[in-house]
Amino acid sequence: MYWQQQEECMERGDLQKLQLERLQKTLTRVSTHVPFYRNRFKELNLDATKVTSIEHLRDFPFTLKQDLRDNYPYGLFAVPLRDVVRVHSSSGTTGMATVVGYSQGDIKTWSNLVARVLCAAGVTPDDVIQIAFGYGLFTGGFGLHYGAERLGASVIPISAGNTKRQIQIMQDFKTTALVCTPSYALKMADVMMDLGMNPNGLSLRYGLFGAEPWSEAMRNEINDRLGIIATDNYGLSEIMGPGVAGECQECNGLHINEDHFLVEVLDPDTLQPVEPGEIGELVITTLTKEAFPVIRYRTRDLTRLMTEPCPCGRTLTRMHRVMGRSDDMLIIKGVNVFPTQIESVLFDIEGTEPHYRLIVDRVNNEDKLTVMVEVVESMFFDAMKKQRTLVDTIKKRLASELGIGVDVKLVEERTLERFEGKGNRVIDNREF
Repeated sequence: MYWQQQEECMERGDLQKLQLERLQKTLTRVSTHVPFYRNRFKELNLDATKVTSIEHLRDFPFTLKQDLRDNYPYGLFAVPLRDVVRVHSSSGTTGMATVVGYSQGDIKTWSNLVARVLCAAGVTPDDVIQIAFGYGLFTGGFGLHYGAERLGASVIPISAGNTKRQIQIMQDFKTTALVCTPSYALKMADVMMDLGMNPNGLSLRYGLFGAEPWSEAMRNEINDRLGIIATDNYGLSEIMGPGVAGECQECNGLHINEDHFLVEVLDPDTLQPVEPGEIGELVITTLTKEAFPVIRYRTRDLTRLMTEPCPCGRTLTRMHRVMGRSDDMLIIKGVNVFPTQIESVLFDIEGTEPHYRLIVDRVNNEDKLTVMVEVVESMFFDAMKKQRTLVDTIKKRLASELGIGVDVKLVEERTLERFEGKGNRVIDNREF
């Protein structure tokens, strides 16, 4: 099922022609209406009106999160403030907040793109969608809300937190689709188990999860415990919010809405394009944003593009789920380590729970990674030999996957913190 079949199944040549037309208009608009881009282009002797191919975009400079902070709050807006009908912002916990604006046209586009994602995941106007993302300045809650309403589904805007009430509402209101982070979905499953509730008694059928990296093993765990079809979706506030890309029910990569976003995948060190299928940093240029167009934004998210056809019939290029971030990536003893790699290994080992914590220390000038793993309660009543065997198994599997040795510490169920929002599973104690 499609929301906008003509656009989602467009011939490749027609799509590229549309992308170029929209790119030319966007570059001209920002060079005319946004001083930041006008000055940057002038410094590099770039003429936005002379772009004749998509490849010419590589001549243009990147936009960094720091650029958004430096132009706080409205410096990158391309329309007068009177034409901005919505403002969203980051929390600013790691520096000056980033502020993004939406015109009435942007809101309409946003709603349709999120409706595409919902529709691809199997959601219909007959569904009841419970949105357990936070509302407010965060784009996730409102983005999914407006997309669900555009689709014609019933929306429960419960926001994040108060898990027992979430479950009660889910039961009483006959929720069929859940929207939240994958970490919070597992927390809900834990609380259901504590309450003695069987998820199969709910009306829940679909889960649309995002806002944090997660693994295929974690998807399987959510599917099994909640009895749903879990799909991934991707977006970021600096670009639009949710609606940039989303999985169809084939669950084999996220279809990028390429008629609205031009994507590149670059080596984060050389900033040159990687070969098709290779992992690199996702860089996005908006093609239809009116109030807040962005040119070559470095997302810091690591992924790879998947160009082979999808059985669903959509011709939009797919991206692999985000595998980590180029700036959050752990480097241990010179080796690149992603938490999702460790998560995938742990999910495949019997006796472990889907909760872990990574502790990084520097001891005698050497990096040390300790993986704290929750295990089933019965493990602590078994002989020490069984615990040692499990630790050895985890160590060997992780060493094989990562290429380095790690320490493993088993902890009891419910020992590690649960997250209602993005999961923060890494504590890096090193001083750089």
